[in-house]
Amino acid sequence: MMTIVSVIAPCRNERGHVLAFCDAVAAQRLPPGVQMEVLVADGQSDDGTREALAQRCRADARFRLVDNPGRIVSSGLNRCLEQSRGAVIVRMDLHTTYADDYIAECLAALARSGAANVGGPWRAAGEGGMQRAIAAAFQSRWIAGGARSRDLAYEGPVDTVYLGCWPRASFDRHGPFDESLVRNQDDEHNLRLARAGALVWQSARIRSSYRPRDSLAALFRQQLQYGYWKPFVMRKHGRAASLRQLVPGLLVGACGLLALLGLAWPLAWLALAELLALYALFVAACSWAVAREAGMDLLPRLPAVIAAYHGGYGLGTLRGWFDVLVRARPSPAFGALTR
Repeated sequence: MMTIVSVIAPCRNERGHVLAFCDAVAAQRLPPGVQMEVLVADGQSDDGTREALAQRCRADARFRLVDNPGRIVSSGLNRCLEQSRGAVIVRMDLHTTYADDYIAECLAALARSGAANVGGPWRAAGEGGMQRAIAAAFQSRWIAGGARSRDLAYEGPVDTVYLGCWPRASFDRHGPFDESLVRNQDDEHNLRLARAGALVWQSARIRSSYRPRDSLAALFRQQLQYGYWKPFVMRKHGRAASLRQLVPGLLVGACGLLALLGLAWPLAWLALAELLALYALFVAACSWAVAREAGMDLLPRLPAVIAAYHGGYGLGTLRGWFDVLVRARPSPAFGALTR
């Protein structure tokens, strides 16, 4: 009996990556008895992505262009889900490179784990000094707070995985992605699975490499977005985040509060200086540990990279909580839909 696997991928203005992505998916070595369809949701690109993708779809019947008028990731994934025919859904990303057995290993992990979602570890790989430093910091358990998703050797239950592979029954039972979330829609969906008693499984055999941002400004903006949308996930489920997700916001909030108190209580400035000194020591120790593993040439860049990770996420979290508790709605400045 033939099994159809539906690959789903959202994109917008990815002219420089879309054809390489299509080539990588087309090169996947599928197990016997498995056919593949590839649905790419275009979010109204205006850089030639749509035209290049349409040409590929005409040349290869396995590929289909899906309209995504909502333009964000969650709506793109859902438009693909609506048109997909597969018994298994595999999400893939245009900025990731994949082992040629990526889909095969996803299917094998589903079979042996019986999970509602499986995926591989989130491995970052960069080129050039700054992107390599960002990738190395991303991979560090000290900077990521011990997240299992960054552990390249771990196999077992997790709270979330990178990208994902689901039996269609998972979406039938637990629903599609939440289109009110511009970011963190994957974490929210995995949380929904976990709260229903379903298993999310990470397999080290599912291999891919994510290409992170290549500048401090881009990294800061990305982390600002990730931090901002986390409180909206917590509000939806009435459940606190893990400690590692709370710490950046607590740190930034404490610094801001002490600075305000310092206007009326000079001793607060001393407390702020001590807190910043402790954080600087932590950053220095983390930078040294990461550089020893990834290359000492990265050491001069790592303190700023680590601060951008924590500062961006922390500021985003605080702004997110303000909009959750005070405005009661997301801000359009963070990519929220206005409709």
